[in-house]
Amino acid sequence: MAIFYFEKEAVLKGYQKYFLNKVLWFIVTLVAAFVLNFILPRLMPGDPVAAIVSRMAQGMSNSSGVQAIYEQYTELFGTNKPMIEQFFIYMRNVLRGDFGYSIAQYPRTVADVIRSSILWTIGLQFPAIIVGWLIGNTLGALAAYLKGGFDKVLMPVSIFISNLPAFGMAVILLVIFSVTLKWFPTSGGYGFDLIPNMSWKFIWSVFVHYQLPFWSIVLITIGGQAIGMRSMSIYELNADYVKYSRFMGIKDRKIVSYVFRNAMLPQITGLALSIGTMVGGALVAEIIFSYPGLGSTILTAVLGGDYPLISATTLIVTIMVLAANFFIEIIYGFLDPRIKSAQAD
Repeated sequence: MAIFYFEKEAVLKGYQKYFLNKVLWFIVTLVAAFVLNFILPRLMPGDPVAAIVSRMAQGMSNSSGVQAIYEQYTELFGTNKPMIEQFFIYMRNVLRGDFGYSIAQYPRTVADVIRSSILWTIGLQFPAIIVGWLIGNTLGALAAYLKGGFDKVLMPVSIFISNLPAFGMAVILLVIFSVTLKWFPTSGGYGFDLIPNMSWKFIWSVFVHYQLPFWSIVLITIGGQAIGMRSMSIYELNADYVKYSRFMGIKDRKIVSYVFRNAMLPQITGLALSIGTMVGGALVAEIIFSYPGLGSTILTAVLGGDYPLISATTLIVTIMVLAANFFIEIIYGFLDPRIKSAQAD
């Protein structure tokens, strides 16, 4: 009993050390993201406030009146203050959930702009990434186990797909299924002649517009995951414990279950490491299809030099990626028994 108690205590300490290490890196990365999300947009050339003033002051011939409007808006957006003071104001406001006003879409607030697009991105990206990950790993495991013609067909296709950039897959699907076959619409999240509501017509329109962006993300995800899972499964199938298990007469189905469970662990880590790239590619797909998510919002903000909106959208995307990464790392810590032994030493 005493030995069991000490072993259990060592396991808990190992997990605690692993968890605290991940929390520390999460906080450090989040702070770095805050700083970069503030600085980088403000390094862009141009004066977005001057662009607003030029629109507001159209037809005005009084230069002092135009200057007064300019000063009013620089005060509103805080661009007349020193950079370090702007940063602390930005940090204080963000911690309160206040991202300020959008420069390009004034007088809309940044929160209002993001609110209208973030659900589209979450509803598109996370199901697509999960579905692509599951299908890719399943196909990779089958290729390693079945071999033969299935493997010879799957691998070249997976290599080709995994080397395509996100916009390349989006353009291919767009040309084939929208322009040539005309099965799906070319852009948007729903019909331009529709007003969002809960009618079947609107829901069907959303479903049809969803297909090409969704499958462009899924296909890109499948390629890389299938290659990784196939390699890990082949390695595990040739391991000594598999040969010994077969020698002992253990059923092949039982052995395969252990093989694919062990092969899946590195794939979970791979998902955590690549999820940022996946989300970035998905944002590009949103832009290609003019899907009303954060990708299109970021593009509009960049073109308009909208500092508050660029900072807010990139910060939210960064937090989403970091949170997903952190969640996967924590799950991996519980799934892989080697974590507790490594951290407990």
